[in-house]
Amino acid sequence: MSQTLALAEQLIALPSVTPDDMGCQQLLTRRLRPLGFTCETIASNGVTNLWARHGTAQPLIVFAGHSDVVPTGPVEKWSSDPFVPTRRDGKLYGRGAADMKTSIAAMVVAAEEFVAANPIHRGSIGFLITSDEEGVATDGTVIVCGKLKERGEKIDYCIVGEPTSGKLLGDMIKNGRRGSMSGRLTVRGIQGHIAYPHLARNPIHQALPALDELAAEQWDEGNEYYDPTSWQISNMHGGTGASNVIPGEVVVDFNFRFSTASSSEGLQQRVRAILDKHELEYDLEWTISGFPFLTPRGALCDALSAAITSETGAEAELSTSGGTSDGRFIAQICPQVVEFGPLADSIHKIDEHVALADIEPLKNIYRRTLENLLLK
Repeated sequence: MSQTLALAEQLIALPSVTPDDMGCQQLLTRRLRPLGFTCETIASNGVTNLWARHGTAQPLIVFAGHSDVVPTGPVEKWSSDPFVPTRRDGKLYGRGAADMKTSIAAMVVAAEEFVAANPIHRGSIGFLITSDEEGVATDGTVIVCGKLKERGEKIDYCIVGEPTSGKLLGDMIKNGRRGSMSGRLTVRGIQGHIAYPHLARNPIHQALPALDELAAEQWDEGNEYYDPTSWQISNMHGGTGASNVIPGEVVVDFNFRFSTASSSEGLQQRVRAILDKHELEYDLEWTISGFPFLTPRGALCDALSAAITSETGAEAELSTSGGTSDGRFIAQICPQVVEFGPLADSIHKIDEHVALADIEPLKNIYRRTLENLLLK
């Protein structure tokens, strides 16, 4: 059995449902310290985070990931126990196999092999592992990044081990992610009897033209890496439940998935301008769960792409599709952040798995990337 497979199975066997780490980071620390890594546990509100570093010089390349996993769902629907790593039909099954314990194992073994072969190398290697990525993400990577910024520790390159591959290992690198900004719009009217509309003011009727304009608005045209910004209504609540009452207010929840082609401030101003044009009486609350980030083609994308081609022959596509990740926090202190990992087709599903044949190549790609950045 390969070292990578063995470590992946050890991690999967630990039932680290978010935000519980269940000893995953202690296991990683036991592997990293003998290599000369300085390992530090950064705890926050019951969440454990591991920051480990080998070397003190720049450039610093960081492997980032999360040891927590989503709940299993109905265990009886799994073909095997989700926390008993199981090999069958050429695949490794278990919760976290794809998202993202195999990536973490591959990163650690890649670092072991690189340091063993190059004990005195330029630059530094770091690990940032959290147990608060699949949950609310308030006490994990964002906390560590804040502490690193306070200390003046600069990260030059970061690879987040999220599952990014589509049909085969290495066909896609995420070089950015859209931001996510939600709004809660409350439009106020006057409640009344539905048979006497002249004595009431229906906020739903008033809001519809403005909502229609918001839905039709072209917020931006995107750019080389991003599709145009998307605005979508997620929920709409109004009425008392009675069929003869005009409601006094309607609440509309909506979300922007926006790129670096727009700013959060600019989008908020444009929404208010449309609402004001329709002379609505309203309140509007905003929540930003993540800002967009983008790593254009450059040293990190080139090093990782070359490693993928050398190992698998694949030509990786750079993509910004999908949801948010902890890369949004790391990008605040690191100029070049990408995500790369195994196939994403089974993540968060029953019978989550990763192809056994992809495990060693994944580790080799991570090691080759270190070589490309720190040896050449």
